[in-house]
Amino acid sequence: MNIETSLVEKLVKKVMEEMNSIDQVNNFDEYGIFNTMDEAIEAAYIAQRQYLKCSISDRERYIKAIRNVILKEENLERLSRVTVEETEMGVYEHKYIKNKLAAEKTPGTEDLVTEAMAGDDGLTLVELSPFGVIGSITPTTNPTETIISNSIGMLAAGNSVVFSPHPKSKKVSIDIITMMNKALKDEGAPANLITMVGEPSIENTNILMNHPKISMIVATGGPGIVKMAMSTGKKAIGAGAGNPPVVVDETANIEKAAKDIIDGCSFDNNIPCIAEKEVIAVDSITDYLIFNMKKSGAYEIKDKEIVDKLTKIVLDENENLNKDLVGKSAKYILKQINIEVDEDIKVIIAETDKDHPWVRHELMMPVLPIVRAKDVDEAIDIAIEAEQGNRHTAIMHSNNVEKLTKMAKLIQTTIFVKNGPSYAGIGVGGEGYTTFTIAGPTGEGLTSAKSFARKRRCVLVGGFHIK
Repeated sequence: MNIETSLVEKLVKKVMEEMNSIDQVNNFDEYGIFNTMDEAIEAAYIAQRQYLKCSISDRERYIKAIRNVILKEENLERLSRVTVEETEMGVYEHKYIKNKLAAEKTPGTEDLVTEAMAGDDGLTLVELSPFGVIGSITPTTNPTETIISNSIGMLAAGNSVVFSPHPKSKKVSIDIITMMNKALKDEGAPANLITMVGEPSIENTNILMNHPKISMIVATGGPGIVKMAMSTGKKAIGAGAGNPPVVVDETANIEKAAKDIIDGCSFDNNIPCIAEKEVIAVDSITDYLIFNMKKSGAYEIKDKEIVDKLTKIVLDENENLNKDLVGKSAKYILKQINIEVDEDIKVIIAETDKDHPWVRHELMMPVLPIVRAKDVDEAIDIAIEAEQGNRHTAIMHSNNVEKLTKMAKLIQTTIFVKNGPSYAGIGVGGEGYTTFTIAGPTGEGLTSAKSFARKRRCVLVGGFHIK
C-alpha cells in the first residue's frame, strides 16, 4: 500500500512537472513569448546584437528553417484552422493559401542587393544593413500571414522583431511565434529573434512604439494605428486601409471579368485590403456583367428597401463598421436579414449610386456595390473618388491599353491589377513576390527585406579601381 502510494505521488509529481513545463513552453519562456513588453523588447535587443555576428549564409539557413516549419502540412492546416476559429473571420481554405504563399514567396537575403561605384577616386559600396529591433503591429485580418512574411523579411535584413498582434489573434500568434523560434533554435540561431508579449493590448502596443530600443515601427492595420506609428519620431512603415475599386469597360472580356471579380471579392470573405470593394461598370455592359456575376456565385438584391435594411446591419447610424460581420460569409450576412441561400453564394451585390455608404466605406465583407458610369472615363473618375487616396489597390478589366494606362497613372495605387482577380497583385496567380504589409501611406509599396534595411555608404579612397 505504501509502495503504491509512493508510486502515485511520484507519478503525480512527474505529471505536474510536465504540465508546468508545457505551460511554460506555450506561454512565457525561451520561445519568444514574454510576460511584459519590456522583457520582449530587451530579449529581442540582446538577440539582435548576437545576430550581427552571424553570416549571410546563417541568415539564409534560419529563414529556410522558418519556411520549412510553416510549410509542414500539419502546421499549415492547424494555423489556418485556428485562425478562423479564434478570429471568427475568413475562410480556412483561403487562409491556407495565404500562409503557404507567405512562406514560399516572401523574399529573403537575395533581396539585399549591394550597389557599387568605382572610378579614379576609389570604390564606394552602398550596403543594406539592419535597423536593429523592429516593432511590428499586426492585424486580426491577416495575423499569421503577416507574422510569417514580416519575420522572413525582417530577419533576412539582419533585424530582430517584436510583434504586437491584435488581441483577437493572440493564441494563433503565440502558436506561430513559438513554432518559428523552435525551428530557429534547432538551427542554432540566437534565441528570441522573434518575440511578443503574452497578453497583447493597446497599452503594450504604445510601449512598443515608444520604447528607445525599438528602431523601426511597421504598422499593418487601419488608419489609426498607422497614424500613431508615424507620429513616434521613429522610422515608420505604414500599411494602412484600402478601398479597392474595380472598373469594367465595354472592351473587357465580361464573362471572365465577372468571375474574376467574384473570386477576388469573396477571397477570405473580403478581409484582405487588396480585395475588390466596389465595381464601377460602363452602363452598356453592366446588365451583362451582373448576369455573369450571378452565374459565378453572386446574390443580387434589387429591392432598395432590402438594400437599406442590409446597410443598417453592416453599418451603424454613424456609419461605423459592424465588426461582428467583418470576414463573415455572404450566406451568414444574408441570414441576418432573413434571407436563406445556398453555400455556393459567395458575394452579395446591389446597384447603388457613387455616394452610397457601401462605396465610401471599406466593408471588409462580401458585400459589393455596383455603380453605373456613362463611359470608361467617368468610370475611372468615380473609381479614383471611391479609392479616397489610400493608394492601396485598384483593378481594371479592359482591352483598351490607352484607358488602362490612364487609370494606372491617375489612381496612383501601390497595386494595379489588369484583367485578373485582385489577389493576383500579391502573387496568387500573378507574377511577383508576396507580402502582407503593403505600405501605401509611407510609400514603400509591397515590402520585402530591403524595406527593413537602412542604406549605408562604405568608401575606399583611391583604391581598388581597376577600370
